[in-house]
Amino acid sequence: MTVYNVQTNPDLSDWAALELLLRQAYAPMEGRIDPPSFLTGMTRDDIARKAAEEDLFLIREQTRPVACGFGHQDGTFYEIGKLAVAATHRRRGLARHMMDAATTRARTLGLAGLQLYARIELVENHATYRALGFQQVAEFSHPGFTHPTALIFRRAL
Repeated sequence: MTVYNVQTNPDLSDWAALELLLRQAYAPMEGRIDPPSFLTGMTRDDIARKAAEEDLFLIREQTRPVACGFGHQDGTFYEIGKLAVAATHRRRGLARHMMDAATTRARTLGLAGLQLYARIELVENHATYRALGFQQVAEFSHPGFTHPTALIFRRAL
């Protein structure tokens, strides 16, 4: 059995590998979600800049990234975004490991809990987040939309 360790704010020089992980994980969403993910417009430099401005949670198999997520303080909550797990590594508990690392970070900052957004259309993600202890607390509409486009989930610490 492989043991996976989450690195928080790791030293990363292979931004291409992280970009590939994110693009492959988000590819099935293309054409399913409206508006499209912000990731579609992000460059490798944008991803590196995001990692410099926020916390990056990373799981590698040897040197290859197989799961990642970003986090930052948003009021009294720690917001998780761009969560991605390689298709080859799903259903192994990697998202749970990253949420545990984010929980540790949120506690360090003295925050109330974790928060994330999930697109309305991605019902499989809603089930995953509920299994990770999150509860839906609100709906969100992207600018220019009159109907909800995402759900907001929270998990208390």
